[in-house]
Amino acid sequence: MSHDLAQQAADKGIAYFLISFVDLFGVMRAKLVPAAAIGAMQRTGAAFGGFAAHFDMTAADPDIFAIPDPDTLTVLPWQPDIGWLMGDIVFNGAPLEQAPRQVLKRQLAAAASRGYRLKTGVEAEFFLVNADGSAIADPADRQAKPCYDPVPLMRRIEPIRAIADAMLDLGWGPYQVDHEDANGQFEMNWAYADALVTADRHVFFKFMAKQLAERHGLRATFMPKPFADLTGNGCHAHVSLWDEAGSNNLFHDVAGEAGLSVLAYAFLGGVLAAAEPLTALFNPTVNSYKRINARPTVSGATWSPNTVTYGGNNRTHMVRIPEPGRFELRLADGAANPYLLQAGILAAGLDGVAGRRDPGKRLDINMYEPGMAASGARRLPLNLLDALRALDASAMLREALGAPFVESYVKLRMAEWRDYMSFLTEWERERTLDV
Repeated sequence: MSHDLAQQAADKGIAYFLISFVDLFGVMRAKLVPAAAIGAMQRTGAAFGGFAAHFDMTAADPDIFAIPDPDTLTVLPWQPDIGWLMGDIVFNGAPLEQAPRQVLKRQLAAAASRGYRLKTGVEAEFFLVNADGSAIADPADRQAKPCYDPVPLMRRIEPIRAIADAMLDLGWGPYQVDHEDANGQFEMNWAYADALVTADRHVFFKFMAKQLAERHGLRATFMPKPFADLTGNGCHAHVSLWDEAGSNNLFHDVAGEAGLSVLAYAFLGGVLAAAEPLTALFNPTVNSYKRINARPTVSGATWSPNTVTYGGNNRTHMVRIPEPGRFELRLADGAANPYLLQAGILAAGLDGVAGRRDPGKRLDINMYEPGMAASGARRLPLNLLDALRALDASAMLREALGAPFVESYVKLRMAEWRDYMSFLTEWERERTLDV
């Protein structure tokens, strides 16, 4: 494919480009650029005020510039005269250290210097809700255990198929769609790929799902826990490390325990060791902690972790080994920044490999049974404040992800926590008014 975006516009009939980037909170930002101007934008980038997005900047700072990556060019299947591009942020003539895509690219370079290549897939869960987000969009979807039910799935076939058809058109290799454990909740899976490709597609998938849901009079939300009594939106990541050529899965060992290599267990040991600070990245909102450590939902289980443990094909643990050659990290939720999800996994995993970290023995028990969480396993942070303090104190992640990034991320999320704490709730009033 030609990297000349002006030529691509002529060849593909693109009239406009959306030059995008993702800020620290995972929010996608973009400018619409006429095809006639894309040549200049490809050289110098599209200008944005960094303070207008979630970056650690002030209104007095000069512009940031999103330099479009031509490898990410994606023609919108629902509007084929518009091409989407992900950009890399430049500030004062250099890559912006706190920019999430740059954080991931640094980790990928660190892995490549050791001869490794990370491949991942994600399971993006979302709800289809009404326009104001107050209720699920399908009032007839009322079963206590609606998971895999084809009837409510087929009632929403038009928006679901529109998203699946778009992924087919894009060549992502979508292979299954299901109604998830909560009423009004769905999951769509597509083929795994190199971590940067997966992150770019993850960003685009969320944008696409929201756009196509709106076209059908609905709203798609990836909010971790939009309804207190229903299972929340997870974003499970399937992880494997490959050789530099991407042809040999280094996690796969037919003679290894559960089909995983010594390298895989060291990588896993690193992820487990860093679970508490990683939670600040993988569960980045106040609402995230209504999903993990939650009470059972109407279906009988939250399907989210509450301890830093791993097991075989057992969904009650933070990490599951579903088959040889990969593991599934079940910690992250729908609010996770796609780039920071991949970067955090890789940073912790590489630390585990370097230190030959031992993940300990696999636990083949049901962690949802009463008392299991008290069996000596570490508990996950109970709130965003605890997770942010753990991230702020993590020397390993400061070094791997960069102190400027960690300090900026913690600063902005701490401000969000303080904002949350300034609000009074009805729960507080009901239980405290008469003290």
